[in-house]
Amino acid sequence: MTGNQISVLAILGLVVGLFLWGRWRHDLVAVSALLACVLTGLVEPAQAFQGFGHPAVITVACMLIMSRALQTSGAVEVLARRALPDKAGPVLSLAALMGVGALLSGFMNNVGAMALLMPVGIKLAQRLKLPPGQVLMPLAFGTILGGMTTLIGTPPNLIVAGFRAGLDGGPGPFAMFDFAWIGVPVAVLGVLAIALVGWRLVPRRQPAGMEGFDTAAYLTEARLLEDGASVGKTLGEIEAVLEKSGAQVVGLVRHEMRITAPSLQRVMRAGDILVIEAAADSLSSVLSSLGLKLEESVRPPAREEEEGEGGGADPAEAAQAAATSADEGRDEGRDEGESDGERASDKPRGDAAEIALMEVVVLPGSALVGRSASDIGLRTRHGLNLLAVSRQGSRSIERLRAMSLRAGDILLLQGPTAAMTEFASEAGCVPLATRDLQIPNRRKAIQASLVMALAVGVAALGLVPAAVAFMGGVLATLVLRTLPLRMAYESIDWPVIVLLGALFPLANAMQSTGAADLMARALMDWVARGDPVIALATVLLVTMFLSDLMNNAATAAVMCPVAIGSAATLGVDADPFLMAVAIGASCAFLTPIGHQNNTMILGPGGLRFGDYWRLGVPLEALVVAVSLPLLLIVWPL
Repeated sequence: MTGNQISVLAILGLVVGLFLWGRWRHDLVAVSALLACVLTGLVEPAQAFQGFGHPAVITVACMLIMSRALQTSGAVEVLARRALPDKAGPVLSLAALMGVGALLSGFMNNVGAMALLMPVGIKLAQRLKLPPGQVLMPLAFGTILGGMTTLIGTPPNLIVAGFRAGLDGGPGPFAMFDFAWIGVPVAVLGVLAIALVGWRLVPRRQPAGMEGFDTAAYLTEARLLEDGASVGKTLGEIEAVLEKSGAQVVGLVRHEMRITAPSLQRVMRAGDILVIEAAADSLSSVLSSLGLKLEESVRPPAREEEEGEGGGADPAEAAQAAATSADEGRDEGRDEGESDGERASDKPRGDAAEIALMEVVVLPGSALVGRSASDIGLRTRHGLNLLAVSRQGSRSIERLRAMSLRAGDILLLQGPTAAMTEFASEAGCVPLATRDLQIPNRRKAIQASLVMALAVGVAALGLVPAAVAFMGGVLATLVLRTLPLRMAYESIDWPVIVLLGALFPLANAMQSTGAADLMARALMDWVARGDPVIALATVLLVTMFLSDLMNNAATAAVMCPVAIGSAATLGVDADPFLMAVAIGASCAFLTPIGHQNNTMILGPGGLRFGDYWRLGVPLEALVVAVSLPLLLIVWPL
């Protein structure tokens, strides 16, 4: 083993370890690996950033822009509304929902498809009287399966095609629908299996018959007022009342000091803040029965500015947004709002019809991840109140306004509907409330669909490379003003772009130093023992395992050189091995961290980390059972 091989394997091992650890973002890890390769001489400085011009990177960016045009134009909502049955049972309804999700994911960003269909899935769960998780998990898995079917369905397919294009004397990249030979049968059978049986394997975390969408218990803060009924009572007496509503006290704040396990004999005082865990639909009864008021409704906005939120908004305007926080519709709340003045629009604050509650889920990659309500100036800058946070699997000991938010958290916001909708869009959140279908512009919806169809057709016919075809589609989208130029740049998932651009040089270093061949030979000798079929199955299973634990694009970039080296070691064609990587990288069904769509449903579905494998293991077994024989038939060794 040479020094360069040791260096690249050490960097690769560190990268995979950091990916699995999850403390650093994937793009930061990838950039660190790129710099390490440059500093150790594995990558020439002049070639360090060539990965950012790779056709796969360009195509991913273009697809994200064109997908956003389909979303904002209303084209996807039209398809979903017409394709989903109104009165069918669970099997047919789930099959239709997953079918639409899989179809959309074949031609647009599957995260975008999931975000658009999630409210539809929630509404379907309400109609079928099913726990939301039994609808959302099948939908998430269906959108992931759909990404296997085309070249542009998911970034790993583009990465695999790029490695095939780089083979010396090879046939060039995979074509648009080369992936369909394996992807379509796997997706169809997977969707049918989930619709018929699989959805029943998802744990029932939410009782049927819910009014509105309440995924699980919220953590919220309520203050004891001077004349409140709870003043002078012991915590034990208060908990006895809370038990009737299925709520409980999980903490106490007194004089800004957090007590995580207060004694039941502790006497409550005016000004104490109780940290309560309760379902959203029981919050009002809990507050009224104990004479409590949500902390957000009594805490003056000036305190936020003192705590670092500051700047950007009129304090009076922020005070108006908080005035009716817990007593929306009460005369007392309206009087408070009117006395505080009027908003910038000069419309009286007493018009309570503008104030509403909205549940939003924080998406992976959202600007809110890792930040708190105080950090983003939720009240002073946006005029919104954060009333509660629902987070599955863990309980934070931080104050609500200081709680660092995570992907999958559900936020209960209060404020003007338009302001909440705008904030959700800008911050990378999905509203979970039922939404009426609104098509911003029918003409733009048609234009976006035609541009996408034309770009796919040109790429499929091989008239120009895929990257060129979709760059032309982006240009047409912007010229026709189907999508504003500002939104075009906002549509790109920059962490994914940085990840891909930084990992390509590392993958090339693995090949140029012979480290990939070394890993492949070890894999063939220890596991496959020279049998190509066992080797193919091994590559597929290893890729699936890694994809469940780290980013699927990173998995594909790491495994492609190993797959090519395995084929070269055995003296067989590399195509089935590359296809095995493409399939395995799209099979992240065992954990909520393997794919963004899995993370998105963690909170809204009321799910826990260990719930995914119940359906994920049978589904991954089905994928292996179907794809492995098809690989040997369609792409013979």
